[in-house]
Amino acid sequence: MARQDKRFKCEIEITIFLWCRLPKQFCQNTTFARLIDPERAQQNAFVSEVDGRVIGLVHYIFHAHNWRAEDVTYLQDLYVDPSVRGTGVGRKLIEAVYQAADQNGTPNVYWMTQDFNKTARQLYDRIGHLTSFIKYQR
Repeated sequence: MARQDKRFKCEIEITIFLWCRLPKQFCQNTTFARLIDPERAQQNAFVSEVDGRVIGLVHYIFHAHNWRAEDVTYLQDLYVDPSVRGTGVGRKLIEAVYQAADQNGTPNVYWMTQDFNKTARQLYDRIGHLTSFIKYQR
């Protein structure tokens, strides 16, 4: 089950603390704070849970795009507990983002992954399409 609601801050906080690859203080004061801030409607998250236990997290951002009339959706991070990978949790979380994007009028959803992330790419190859873009950053 995937759900989104900025009121479910305790569940999202636990999830981010468990899986955040950044210092805990940053996750609490920045990542988590942004995801639950009702003033930041462009930043959102879903969690997936089984029997009250959070097993997955996806967060995404709606933003403007200079080459499209409508805004777009950036799926920034997807994490599924290793014990349930391959069971459809990741697919359901991505589909939840697709639905939120459609409802928001921002149906173009994009994301990035590392080229060596073979497990995730097996899912991504089925649910999206690989583009020819290469990422550079400063």
